[in-house]
Amino acid sequence: MYSIKSLYTPALAEGEGVGTAYEYFAKRLVLRPWLKRQPPIKRMLVAGLPEKYGSSLDFLLLAEELGATAVVADDRPEAIEKLQNSLSTAQAKNWLTGCQPETRIVADMSALAEVDPPFDLVISSEVLQRLTESDRQTYVKRVMGLGTAVALFCPNADNPAHTNLSGLSGLHLEELQSLFPSSLAKSGYIDMPPFPPGIVRDEDQRAQASSGRMEAFAMWGLGYYARLEKVIPTSVRRRQSHIVYVLAVKEQI
Repeated sequence: MYSIKSLYTPALAEGEGVGTAYEYFAKRLVLRPWLKRQPPIKRMLVAGLPEKYGSSLDFLLLAEELGATAVVADDRPEAIEKLQNSLSTAQAKNWLTGCQPETRIVADMSALAEVDPPFDLVISSEVLQRLTESDRQTYVKRVMGLGTAVALFCPNADNPAHTNLSGLSGLHLEELQSLFPSSLAKSGYIDMPPFPPGIVRDEDQRAQASSGRMEAFAMWGLGYYARLEKVIPTSVRRRQSHIVYVLAVKEQI
């Protein structure tokens, strides 16, 4: 499994930093055991790119690891262009060299009419919160129709310190759960780094984080902290976590 330090490279390629690398690692901690229980993932859909931060290169890295073909769909041409630029930057550093996703610009993010099933996995991060309540329901119904397994990550509305600073809306975990009334789902809180959100580093500091020994040791410690998030009381995680998530599997008829 990749470490926070190694995931710092694709995060930098997106113009992000340690906080994003930590987020990527936290997602992997919940995705990895769940995906092991699913049938092989051969075709994967990234159903929307983040509203503001990054380009979900961690999902393309996951597709590469799984040996899956990837389709990326979004209703914003500029988000697709940002993804392509981030991917090129990562590939110049010998990351994701075996990944060339197919991209689709869709007219309606909730309908995803331009995307054809089937997919073994549909996944997204920082997408649901930018949709209206009715469009969220349409989106979830659509992705459950497109994929056998669905993993959605969204900003946590119970942590206003994070949503206010990020400028993003969020969902309460209960709101996210209510979108999956008849599917086999797991949900929870993740991404609770032990440093305040919004830390900005200049280029020299980012380079130091990439190569410095002390930074490498700090990221190693962050990896162990991330593994311990699940034992922190739910009441604390509700208030402090940056992300709520749901992992859903289509019911077999």
